[in-house]
Amino acid sequence: MKNKFIKSTFILIIGGAVTKLLGMIIRIFLTRNIGSLGMGLYSMIMPTFTLLNSIAQLGLPTALNVLIASEKYNTKNLIFTSILISISIDLIIFLFLIFSCSYISNNLLSDPRLKIPLLSISFVLPFITVSNCLRSYFFAKQRMYPHVISNIIEDLVKLIFIIVGIPFFITKGIEFAVSFVILSNIFCELSSIIIFIFLIPNFKCSKNELKPNKRNIKELLKIALPTTGSRLIGSIGYFLEPIIITYVLIKIGYSNNFIVNEYGIINGYVMQLVLLPSFFTLAISQALIPIVSKNYSKGNFKYINKKLKQAIFFSLLIGIPATIIFEIYPDKLLSFLFKTTNGVKYIKIIAPICLLHYIQSPISSTLQAMNKAKISMMGTFIGMILRTISLFVFSFLRIGLWGLILATSVNIIFVTIFDFYNVKNILNNKR
Repeated sequence: MKNKFIKSTFILIIGGAVTKLLGMIIRIFLTRNIGSLGMGLYSMIMPTFTLLNSIAQLGLPTALNVLIASEKYNTKNLIFTSILISISIDLIIFLFLIFSCSYISNNLLSDPRLKIPLLSISFVLPFITVSNCLRSYFFAKQRMYPHVISNIIEDLVKLIFIIVGIPFFITKGIEFAVSFVILSNIFCELSSIIIFIFLIPNFKCSKNELKPNKRNIKELLKIALPTTGSRLIGSIGYFLEPIIITYVLIKIGYSNNFIVNEYGIINGYVMQLVLLPSFFTLAISQALIPIVSKNYSKGNFKYINKKLKQAIFFSLLIGIPATIIFEIYPDKLLSFLFKTTNGVKYIKIIAPICLLHYIQSPISSTLQAMNKAKISMMGTFIGMILRTISLFVFSFLRIGLWGLILATSVNIIFVTIFDFYNVKNILNNKR
């Protein structure tokens, strides 16, 4: 078991490095072809995408991971039950977007060009939810190769589609290019679904395994609802972000083009760069969940504490050198990757704060794996409130998009400290 965690983490890190590289190539191609305005529109739509995706998944992938790892339930029935629930939610979201996309784009996001990208989201969600439900099986079984392979193929498919499609759709209008980027996820997720179906052993199921099981539904929702509550709260805060920024900054005299461009710089360049090490911490978190879940049920609390310390150490091992590089060479990195130096001033402030963000993921994953998702949800909820209030107040100070940088920093600091305190408190009381 000791070697399995290291092996799983190592596989995910290697795979994460490859997919992060491919993702960066995709991002570079995008920024160079649709510019800061296109990245601004894409960034404005992503909070809505993230919110709807959180609602559609309902925390079911995490619940599947925990329940399958416990080895107490029928695995195939859990997977099919989760998919059925997710698809039902996707249908509701589809109908919602058909009737509300015009209102959201015109009144909330203050940009009519976002109507078509908004509608595009509804077609992508079913493929994402099915893919993530199948992916959870392999995480729970600590089989990381299928996850790594699917991620690499996903990015290769997306890269090909974007290289071929963007030059064509950009001539039709920037909103069509952004919509195409969103819709390309259909083919990416479909490739993963095919891979997972082929790699799941004995995929054929009996009629009973295909029928929703009341007990399994109850157990899934018991974990999924608090988990999705945490993500949903964060997503709601993220969703409100461009709405608050646009409303306040336009009210005090900033132009819409300035807001979209600066928002594109922060989300398209700055955050993409400083969050590069997050592939490492995400890999650790994904490998940590089944390990913590299994040992928590057996009462091996000292072992969980050891693995958490190990996860934090590994996260900082790459996070600290990366932060130093971001602080010393932000202009050279931006110029090399995106052919711009816009965002250097933002990087110098947010990069040190992101050190806490790097260790936040394994800490919150430990809480969820110990069935303490409600505590994580509370931390996320308070953090979201602090972030939203801070964003609103700072934006009125006439400091442009610096309000977003400061509000993001407040959120990262609070949530990380809150989750760490509660994890340590739980483990210490169990000894």
